[in-house]
Amino acid sequence: MGISGHDTTPTGAEPSVPAPARRVPRPLSPLREHLRDTFWFTPTVGLLGAVVAAGVVMELDHWLVRGLQEEGDYETVGSLIRIADDAKSIVTTVGSAMLTFIGVVFSISLVALQMASGQFSPRVVRLYVRSRITKCTFAVFLATFLFALLAQSAYEGETDARTISTVPVFSGLVCGLLLLVSLALFVAYVNSTLRLMRVGHVIDRIMRESLHVLDRHARTAGQGADPPALPPSGPEVAHRGRAGVLRDVHIARLVRVARRQGVVLRLIPRIGDYVVPGTPLFAVHGGRSVPPARALRYTVSVGVERTFHQDIGFGLRQLSDIAQRALSPAVNDPTTAVQCLDRIVQFLTAIAHRPLGALCHSDRGGAVRLVQDLPGWTDLVDLGLTEIRRCAVGSPQVTRRLMAGLDDLWALVPQERRRPLERHRTLLEQAVARTVPEAADREFALEADRQGIG
Repeated sequence: MGISGHDTTPTGAEPSVPAPARRVPRPLSPLREHLRDTFWFTPTVGLLGAVVAAGVVMELDHWLVRGLQEEGDYETVGSLIRIADDAKSIVTTVGSAMLTFIGVVFSISLVALQMASGQFSPRVVRLYVRSRITKCTFAVFLATFLFALLAQSAYEGETDARTISTVPVFSGLVCGLLLLVSLALFVAYVNSTLRLMRVGHVIDRIMRESLHVLDRHARTAGQGADPPALPPSGPEVAHRGRAGVLRDVHIARLVRVARRQGVVLRLIPRIGDYVVPGTPLFAVHGGRSVPPARALRYTVSVGVERTFHQDIGFGLRQLSDIAQRALSPAVNDPTTAVQCLDRIVQFLTAIAHRPLGALCHSDRGGAVRLVQDLPGWTDLVDLGLTEIRRCAVGSPQVTRRLMAGLDDLWALVPQERRRPLERHRTLLEQAVARTVPEAADREFALEADRQGIG
């Protein structure tokens, strides 16, 4: 779906393109997604929370003892001292045991990462890095360890109920509570890690994240109509940062910049493209001046690898990689390739009737201010099927599932989107005819079967 560039704005007037969107997009900041792709943020928050909690709980302990001393209830203070002394060994044990727990969790994570990278694809390692249960487990274990150390520092050598300043009663209770939470999280973490080591769960996670990206695009930008005609193209904005993969753009900030300048910005590379310094990033439509560099700062995120945040093709890329590795002679696992084809057909079905090729973002007034180039239908079909089709010729289980998927898509997509499906079917038939010598085997390999060889 292309973008036309006709002059529809009088000279000197502010360009304003009527938006096809029926609602104004919500601000879409990539900060949350970037934090999810890091492993330091959640444990750091856990450590800071432990320090704050320790300070509050120690103040409660001090307040409790001071209140009892002011009332002259020294007998109760003495009872609290004995209770705290009995709990001191538990707090000390918790502090040392947490280090062992942390080492076990770290070891399990490394083994899981190594197996996922070797068996599935290096691209799926991000699922482990983004795992909430893994981050929460590390955070709570570290917080429990730090809290136990701080609680131990609250113990005093003084045992006189009249002169002691604090008794760590609440500290011991909170430390025990954190221990129970840590044990529950450890069980949940082991269960989650074992699930992430199963290929079915991994490809299902990839599929769910891919569909989530589609829904996010539908909520934040105008879809369902042809893209509007843009004002004449003016100067271009070049990339001035470091080289890397274009991971995402700050849509809300770019829309504000374009509205203030009275222009329409068009993102030239696609999300997932590798950009180097000097690569044109934005084309300015409807204006002769480029937005200032300060206004465009932090609007583009460049990293070392692709992410799911705004990249609708990244899920197909991962599924195709897993299927190719499964079909390699070293692995020879066609059933995994069939599972990947199941999800690829599901994804292509989800976008069968969606407009592709351009994504328009509007300001509060309803005027389009930012246009993104998306992969078209043919691009996504080729991404999902081409490499698997070339590797599947020697596996009738995969060719039969691929034929069934093409049949299903053929019946579901509009007439104008059937051409790439027909091309893949023809190429598959030709490849099987060249490779398989027996006519009966060729007929068997090209028979549609949703289970491959059920």
